[in-house]
Amino acid sequence: MKARRDVYQAIADPTRRAILALLISQNMTAGDIASKFDSARPTISKHIKILQESELIESNRMGREIHYKIRVEKMKEVDKWLAPFRKMWEDRFEGLDNLLDKLKNE
Repeated sequence: MKARRDVYQAIADPTRRAILALLISQNMTAGDIASKFDSARPTISKHIKILQESELIESNRMGREIHYKIRVEKMKEVDKWLAPFRKMWEDRFEGLDNLLDKLKNE
């Protein structure tokens, strides 16, 4: 049985979030990803493994290299979970804007 990790635990780590941000624009090898960080390559490999186990990224072998890419459908699940919180903050900021406009016009 394949190990599976919690998506939210995976994105709780800033390095893993940074890896996801890198993979938004392009597929990358582990070496390419590691070159963007000051951490040791085995450390970055562990982060990549956690992202794979949480199904946020997937790997594709191309010859001798393994390329990693983001799994958009899994990120959509995270976005769907965040939607009510985003709406709450947007409503609060809109209320603050309205209050500031009212105070400015008085």
